[in-house]
Amino acid sequence: MIFMKPNFWDKNKISFFSILLLPITFIVKFLFFLKRLFTKTHKFSIPIICVGNIYLGGTGKTPLCIEIFSILKKLNKNPVFIRKKYDSFQDEVDLQKQIGSVYLDNKRTKAIEKAIQNKADVAVLDDGFQDYSVNKNLSIICFNQRQWIGNGLVIPAGPLRENFSALKRANCVVINGEKKTDIEKKILNENQNIKIFYTKYKPQNIERFINKKITAFAGIGNPKNFFNLLKDHNLLVLKEVEFPDHYNYSDQEIENLIKLSKDNNTILITTEKDYFRIDEKYKKNIDCLKINLEIKNRDHFIEVFKKII
Repeated sequence: MIFMKPNFWDKNKISFFSILLLPITFIVKFLFFLKRLFTKTHKFSIPIICVGNIYLGGTGKTPLCIEIFSILKKLNKNPVFIRKKYDSFQDEVDLQKQIGSVYLDNKRTKAIEKAIQNKADVAVLDDGFQDYSVNKNLSIICFNQRQWIGNGLVIPAGPLRENFSALKRANCVVINGEKKTDIEKKILNENQNIKIFYTKYKPQNIERFINKKITAFAGIGNPKNFFNLLKDHNLLVLKEVEFPDHYNYSDQEIENLIKLSKDNNTILITTEKDYFRIDEKYKKNIDCLKINLEIKNRDHFIEVFKKII
């Protein structure tokens, strides 16, 4: 889905625009209820690990999927990535293909069946928490501490794909950011058995950007999280340019960004996912920040997977 997130979604209080959109939200919730009611759930012969969200976009699902994949490999498993096929999400597919096999289909159940036929013994489902056709052995919900749940309302009045009460179906919550007791309390009030973990992004090539002036651009769920990551590492970001999530850059837009960077005597950098969407002919003028996901209490996190595999 290509969209530019409206600012009122992330306000702590409910805005006039949210109230205006509430009738549509009620319709969305009703349709979601009907879908859940009439969807047949399929069980599979291998464990299904779902990494999903209820906040729409920018919660770090894909980096976490990659980290889980690496953990499973070290546990001597033969994992695969499972994704629903969306043309606009090719950047995430390309990123995961560098790590392992990715199975795509318009129906996730068919992608899982293909993976099983090819000797996969664990499926890492990137997204799909709201897909009731797949029985999950482990459901992990991702949040970013900065955005958290925004105004707490379901789309389009707010940024949530479903009610916060959906956490009752989850086994783990992974929060990218710092520990917040008020957030933990709200989660545990909804599901007292849920396990909570924290992650942070660890840049891999930050040294090449030190003491340089930067123009940064991003077309991800929350571009400001990328800009803040750069500034959190004391990089000098002079210009910030935001695009919608999974944005397909035109040649003219890339040329404009290169010109903007040169006019301000800066280097031009973006995210790794954005970099995959840029035509090869421009990549000599653009750099990207590579990151790893660091999981706090990693040993306890790994124990969660050992119990199901």
